[in-house]
Amino acid sequence: MKRGNVILAALSLLAVAGGSTAFVALTSSDDSGTPRDSGLPPATAAVERENLSESVLADGTIGYAGKRKFNATAAGVLTWTAKAGSTVQRNGWLYAVDGGKVRLMYGSEPMYRMLKAGTEGGDVRQLEENLAALGYTGFTVDDEYTDLTARAVKRWQKANGDKQTGTLGPEDIAFASGAVRIESADISVGDLTAPGQAVLTATGPSRVITVRLDVEESASVKKGDSVTVTLPDGSSAPGRITTVGTQAKPGSDPDDDSPKITLKVTLDRADKTGALDQAPVTVRFVGETREGVLTVPIEALLALPDKGFGLQVVEHGKAREVRVELGLFAQGRVEVTGDGVRPGTKVGVPKV
Repeated sequence: MKRGNVILAALSLLAVAGGSTAFVALTSSDDSGTPRDSGLPPATAAVERENLSESVLADGTIGYAGKRKFNATAAGVLTWTAKAGSTVQRNGWLYAVDGGKVRLMYGSEPMYRMLKAGTEGGDVRQLEENLAALGYTGFTVDDEYTDLTARAVKRWQKANGDKQTGTLGPEDIAFASGAVRIESADISVGDLTAPGQAVLTATGPSRVITVRLDVEESASVKKGDSVTVTLPDGSSAPGRITTVGTQAKPGSDPDDDSPKITLKVTLDRADKTGALDQAPVTVRFVGETREGVLTVPIEALLALPDKGFGLQVVEHGKAREVRVELGLFAQGRVEVTGDGVRPGTKVGVPKV
């Protein structure tokens, strides 16, 4: 919440309190803190020196990032698919058409053509990096598919029980940026496939929390910041901001269509979420922090006639008003500075 909005909220609170709390005095007093009378407040609280941190609460949703489709590359009959909820890693099966297995390899470029001796390009390098990672070496990892690359492919095919052709096409492997989690099958085993037809829907294997934060509140957060996540069972877990969006978009709530930024948060311990998926959570972001400042409870503030603020200081059995300047509002307290205000000073507050 913006500083101006917080102060306005405090003024509103004090205006309401003024009608029911005897010690909220609105008559004038001088800035030096001259005693106005000896009337004591119903209760007191001590001025404290502490670190004060502003925090923002926002709703979020646990889910999986990086949703994508794996499409068939040939016509045939779907004979097998990886199970929903399973994780497929490098060299693992994704699906099979007419008994021919399509395996996962890691890389950013798609598998779009036949790779064979004499082929050159970034997709060749991706394949060779995967072969080397799986222990099939004897070639130079570069952009050229050589006879040595073909020999390594044959060894890989033999180990997998496949026909040893020394060539690979889209019907053999598919590239993804890393391991994938199978979300669902788009068609069933036994169905006919066609080139370009979606076979599987997959996501990244790690859970992430998606948060839509007001633009004005997102200005105080950044990638790497620590957060606290309240899970549906009421427990809390530490996390960290992994991405902060750069484009503001209107909110989907009809009652709040203010521009919002999308943030991604990951938990420090993924096992804290159990089997949760698309479950609501609350994320607490820590914003501005002031170290070693003097603070009082917000309800200790007095609204002065000139629209300033003061405190009712209690000393030696008497009460007097002291004008103060306000700083950060957070955690039910407010930063204050002023003559006669020091750690341990007793100030008036409403009776609990």
